[in-house]
Amino acid sequence: MKYCLLGKTGIEISAVILGTWQAGKSMWTGIEDSQTLRAIQAAVDAGVTTIDTAEAYGDGHSERMIASAVGHLRPGLVIATKVHCHHLAFDQVMEACHRSLNNLKTDYIDLYQIHWPAGSWGSRPVPVEETMRAMNDLKRQGKIRAIGVSNFSESQLREALCFGPIESLQPPYSLFWRHVEKDAAPFCRSKGISILAYSSMAQGLLTGKFGPDHRFAKKDHRRRNRLMQPEHFRRVQDALSRLRPLAQQYGVSVGQLALAWVCAQPGACAIAGARDGVQAEENARAADITLAPEDLAKMDAIGRTVADHFDDDPVLWS
Repeated sequence: MKYCLLGKTGIEISAVILGTWQAGKSMWTGIEDSQTLRAIQAAVDAGVTTIDTAEAYGDGHSERMIASAVGHLRPGLVIATKVHCHHLAFDQVMEACHRSLNNLKTDYIDLYQIHWPAGSWGSRPVPVEETMRAMNDLKRQGKIRAIGVSNFSESQLREALCFGPIESLQPPYSLFWRHVEKDAAPFCRSKGISILAYSSMAQGLLTGKFGPDHRFAKKDHRRRNRLMQPEHFRRVQDALSRLRPLAQQYGVSVGQLALAWVCAQPGACAIAGARDGVQAEENARAADITLAPEDLAKMDAIGRTVADHFDDDPVLWS
């Protein structure tokens, strides 16, 4: 496993981060707690030291799964969680943080993130100054070690920075979804802000396991993923067919190749979810893949045959 620093904090994080949205069960299908526990344990055993979650993932269920799986290993882990956009008023942030601390069975959170900007998903437009005042208070109290944001544009990130240090941005980012490259990524790199890429395998699309006739269950949020829509599937399948020989050349899966590409981007780490221990181990091994510059360029070009057909809306779901 490769490791890097979180922003300017000196906190060391793993290049592949375990994402635990699916551990919350809500908006997913076929998730079993027993498998989730094994996935979290297997990821840590494989060298993953950083786990990302959120209060919104199953109304705290994901956080509780992390505590059950690896709570006894807390000193050696970096735990990142998020406050939801419906809880961004000062008192709501404080209450949400304490709920997360209780769920995680810990007395500190390494990275506390604003999940979506205020006003997203019908939430109240709380001034970011108020939210950041709460975040800074939590940091002064030692309840969080660092502040991050998720799904923020460059302009939103710049505004938040007026009220305190931001160590990370968590955007959707993969070979097939590249909006952050045109917006916040250059700014993040200039300021030493880490990019924690979520959906780095395009919610499973870059594993190659979903064919053009695949249909997601009604309760699976991926039905609304813009990459999964029929009008894009031909380009997706063509791109996957061009990536497979490259993966074979490196002796890895297409999913591992996609994660390695994200990890190779300056200042970026890849968040990858896992349903079971096997997936968790495979994802962790992607951090050890070193891609040649010419292959990175080739993958960039292949990815753009999909990514360049989307508009400027940065939200992954319709």
